[in-house]
Amino acid sequence: MPIDEKFVENLEIAGKTNHSDGENKHFIWGKGKADGAAFSNDDVKAAYEARGEEQVPLGIHGTTVAVDWDDCTAQGSCMSVCPVQTFQWYRTEKDIPASSCLDETFDGTGLTEQDERLDYTDKSQPIREHDCTQCMACQEACPEKAILIEPSYIEYHEKANGTYVLMESGSENPHAHD
Repeated sequence: MPIDEKFVENLEIAGKTNHSDGENKHFIWGKGKADGAAFSNDDVKAAYEARGEEQVPLGIHGTTVAVDWDDCTAQGSCMSVCPVQTFQWYRTEKDIPASSCLDETFDGTGLTEQDERLDYTDKSQPIREHDCTQCMACQEACPEKAILIEPSYIEYHEKANGTYVLMESGSENPHAHD
């Protein structure tokens, strides 16, 4: 099922993932859904079983570059087409359960090639969401339609981050960034 195009309106922020540069982060939206594509994918289910980890709902990671981790089946198509390496396989930097990424800090040193995942429990993490050029290639390439690129959602990111600024005339400033 495609990512909810109105997730920023329909879900609350459950946490964030920090970038170790101390400046950037991406937010995690919602508590997730147990009926996502990853829950019915045999490769994903087998990988969780092999690790002895429970597969749990994970939510949407990122705001302007959003990846629904409950639909991500670790195909890596997004990585093969991204010109600026927005994504990394999170487990190749920190081999922890996906549910432990909530409020964790990452350096962005994970592997970024399509077939470099550790296994099918890995997820495409938009660790460099701030570098995205909005080319939409990842969104088009994702076989599960688990990615949504929406530059206008920067307002939601900034509001969550506490960096949203109103211009003096009272109109909103669409260019205030964290």
